Formats: sequence, structure tokens, C-alpha cells
Amino acid sequence: MEFVVSESRSMIAQAVRDLCERELRPHVMDWDESQRFPIELFKDHFGPSGMLGVLVPEEFGGAGLGYFEYVDTIVEVARICGSVGLSVAAHNSLCTGHILQFANEDQKRKWLPELASGRWLGAWALTEPNTGSDAMRMKCTARKEGSDWILNGTKCWITHGVSGDLVVAIVRTGELLDSRGMTAFVIERGTKGLKAGKKENKLGMRASETAEVIFDECRVPEGNILGQVGEGFQQAMKVLDGGRISIAALSLGIAKGAYDASVKYAKEREQFGEPIANFQAIAFKLADMATRIEAAELLTMQAADLKNRGRKMTKESAMAKYYASEVAVSASNDAVQIFGGYGYTKDFPVEKFYRDSKLCTIGEGTSEIQKLVISRNVLKA
Repeated sequence: MEFVVSESRSMIAQAVRDLCERELRPHVMDWDESQRFPIELFKDHFGPSGMLGVLVPEEFGGAGLGYFEYVDTIVEVARICGSVGLSVAAHNSLCTGHILQFANEDQKRKWLPELASGRWLGAWALTEPNTGSDAMRMKCTARKEGSDWILNGTKCWITHGVSGDLVVAIVRTGELLDSRGMTAFVIERGTKGLKAGKKENKLGMRASETAEVIFDECRVPEGNILGQVGEGFQQAMKVLDGGRISIAALSLGIAKGAYDASVKYAKEREQFGEPIANFQAIAFKLADMATRIEAAELLTMQAADLKNRGRKMTKESAMAKYYASEVAVSASNDAVQIFGGYGYTKDFPVEKFYRDSKLCTIGEGTSEIQKLVISRNVLKA
């Protein structure tokens, strides 16, 4: 793996940082408090800048970049706002990523330019009210009628479940518990029978829209199937391998944001006549934060490197997601402690990092599921 960051990577990261400082940072707390998803930020700024099609080839309207640049992009957004970072990640790696990996040429030309440009916002629907980690027990079904499929059921915890212009949904087309009994469909907003359900009121990530997606006799043409009938579960597991890199990057950005704020505050805040950074109790917290963040970054970039080279990285992406998400929580917790009473108020940024970080240990596979994936890979080696 190349440890020297190229000039082009540095320039891309700086461009994302500058854009987010200008268009995102001034609104972070307003959007968090109001739970408003800033769709105009995506349509007017992130799309035109290439941030919504980082991995999409240029022939389909994307930026044509790799996973290093993608990780850098998510990190820079999440350093300022985890909510918006989560939405950028879900659009790129889940919805757009699924189409990029498994669509045929005509499907790619139809949908990828819309998603990569930001004209359309993407959603990805796997989880159901009764199935979180146990995806093979899904109750959402599709039955065939002529050349169409009729979808029925409810998906939950869907990022952009209300505002998404297109959703990739994995539903059951075969028997319960059959890993070859699920299929991936693309459903465009406006399709009869596609509805938005309850929007969740969350602890953190409040500016990232999370809602139910409901299918009520929703008629979808057969041409909207990704790959073959029955391949949906296997496709979803491969998409989640890449998605774990996204959440690792999101976690890394949150941890870095909490760390940056802590270092700045520790140098400025004085107690007993000197900056609190001079006290060993505070300095050691910063040392632990810095060390864990660098370790998380190395794990994340290792997984990104394997993904770039088309190598299997199930274990490595699970390790990156597991470790980085736990580091985000610990770094945010330490940040609140360093800020003391001020860290418990909304006048300073660390309480938001603290709230946002917890989702990283749950979304796209809990820490416990990551340990299951890692242990299975280790034991069969």
C-alpha cells in the first residue's frame, strides 16, 4: 500500500474541505436542531463538484476516482458534520455502488449520470422492521405478473427514504431463508405504490434523513432488476463489503473532528494559570486519541487499497469498520471530557460528534456482526 499521499489526492481533499467550510459548517447546528435534510446542498453543490459520483467512471458522468479519494471525501465531510457525511456515503456506496457493480450497460447509462450529477438522490433498502442483521427473514416480497413484478412490504432505517429519487431495494422473490430467494430492484420516485413512511426522530445524525419505504402493490418492470432473479442477497453482501469502508471513513472523519476540536480547546483553555494541554491527564487523552485515529486510518486505507485492486477484502473492511467506529465513539467521549461542562452544551461541536458517533457502531452491520465476520474469516484461514 502506498503511504505517501499524492498531490492530486491532497488537492481533492482540500477542495472538499473548502466547499464544506463554506457551504456546510455555517448551517450544521441549525440543520441538526431542526432535523432538516439539506437536499439543496447535495443538488446545488455536492453533485456539481463530483462528490456524489466519486467512484462512477467518467463515461457515466462520474468523477472516475478510486477508494482512496472516496475515503478522503467522506472524512472531510464528516470532520464537520457526520449527518451529511452519512448521506454522502449512503448515496455513493450503497445505491450508486449497487448499480455500478451489478447493472447492465443500458441500466448504467440510464441511472448513473442522474445519480453522479446530483440531479437524483439515491436510497438503498435492505433492512425491515423484523430483520436487521437477520436479512434472510425479510417479509417484503415481489410476485411476477406478466413482464412486471408487484412489490409489497415495508423497509425501515432507509437513508433518503423520503427525498430519494431512486431506491435500490432487495426483496424476497423465493422461499424464506433461501439465500437465492431475494432479488434487487430499482424503483424510481413517482412509481405507483412507492410511498415514504415514518421519518425517524434520532439521537444523532439528525440532518441525515432516515425513514420507512413502503411498497403497496408497487408495479416494477422486469427491466429494473439488477443482475438475475435470486441474486439480491449475494449482491447486497458484496455491496456491504464496500459500505463498511464508507462507515469506517465516516467514523474516521468524526473522530478527527472531535480530536481537532479537542487539541484546539486544550491549547486555549486555561486552569490554574496554564493551558490544560500542559496537564498530563489531558495530554495523555490526546495521545490516545491520536494513536487510535492513525490505527483506524491505516485499517481503512488497507481495505480501500484492496478494493481498488479488485481483491477480496471482506475481513479487512469489517476490521476497518469495527475498529474505526469504536474509535469514533471513544474519541468523541474523550472530547466531551476534555471540554468538561462546555462539552455538554450545544455551543461547542463535540456534543454533536458524541451523538453522531454511536450510529457508526450500529449502521451497516453492528460491531458484533463485524466481529462475527472477522472471526469466521480468521477461523477458516
